[in-house]
Amino acid sequence: MLTSRFASRPTAGRRRPLQSRAQQTSQALQDAFVRLLVERGYAAITVREIVLVAGTGLGSFYEYFASKQDLAQVSLHLRSKALLLALRQAATAQRGQPLQMLGPALVQALWAAHQGPAEEWGAHYLLERQFSSLQAYRSTYERFVEVWAQALRAASDMPADCDAAAAARICQGMVYGLFTHAFLRADAQGAAAALPQQATAVLTAYLASLAAA
Repeated sequence: MLTSRFASRPTAGRRRPLQSRAQQTSQALQDAFVRLLVERGYAAITVREIVLVAGTGLGSFYEYFASKQDLAQVSLHLRSKALLLALRQAATAQRGQPLQMLGPALVQALWAAHQGPAEEWGAHYLLERQFSSLQAYRSTYERFVEVWAQALRAASDMPADCDAAAAARICQGMVYGLFTHAFLRADAQGAAAALPQQATAVLTAYLASLAAA
């Protein structure tokens, strides 16, 4: 699941890239940062290297980002926001469906949202551990839990006496754990390839136990 998936929102006061060219510049800087992050690790990256890879100048960098850490937090925030949006959209689309259809659909939505090389997502999940305060982590994590809870409550066969909030926390914990650890592994590409089947199997078994309760 996964601001960062757990970092704070972008710094206030920074210029927002509203125009098309500005958006392209901002995106180029973010892409360059992620590329260097995978290749060299956060500590070794410099702002000058980022702008060189992005094909921009230092002036352009500081129009949008206050520092390298600011860029890191923006990158984390946007990737996490995309994951949350994908989960929310899938939950809305599956409203009223049985639990055994809901689980695989939400897993598939999260899998599809993890676009790009597995190594980049591994770098993302490693970086969020460096920049996420406990408060930020909890806040963002709870947003994912709430989406799961809403999805469970709307399932056609969710038992009326089942604690949806508690069940949602278990769902988020299982799926988030499987996703993050797969992408953080040294063989991230191979581990990620098996993710949809593994996460679906685990989640389906748990949801079946809820429906049977």
